Amino acid sequence: MKLTTQKRLAAQVLKVGMSRVWCDPDFIDEISLAITKDDIRRLIDEGAIQAKQKQGVSRGRARHVIKQKRKGQRRGPGTKKGKATSVLSGKDRWIRKIRPLRKELKKLRSEGIITPRVYRMLYLKAKGNAFRNTAHLRTYIKEQKLEAK
Repeated sequence: MKLTTQKRLAAQVLKVGMSRVWCDPDFIDEISLAITKDDIRRLIDEGAIQAKQKQGVSRGRARHVIKQKRKGQRRGPGTKKGKATSVLSGKDRWIRKIRPLRKELKKLRSEGIITPRVYRMLYLKAKGNAFRNTAHLRTYIKEQKLEAK
């Protein structure tokens, strides 16, 4: 049974689209006889015609992603946007590099592996970005034979 006219009238009364009008299959004969908006209003009051709930977008996938991010996942190189300095500023990179170098130099000086004069020279070289890391610093000391005798 075609109920297009009834659905159209119901959509106007309910102020929804035609796709959101639901007709109770038990009342189809009664609905098909309804030809005025008053008839439709009566059927709406009886519950024979109803407006379906608006269909939303599921947040299930979004919740899953949030849960993963809380675990520390999804932080790989493919996720990062912008250049390297936007991920870690140049100053922060410098701090991460220079602090271990200076700590290593102090340790070498306190253990007597290098003299205070060599310490000062290496300290200034480190400040001038001459060494990549502590391993590079140690190899430089060995190659240049700067260890205290």
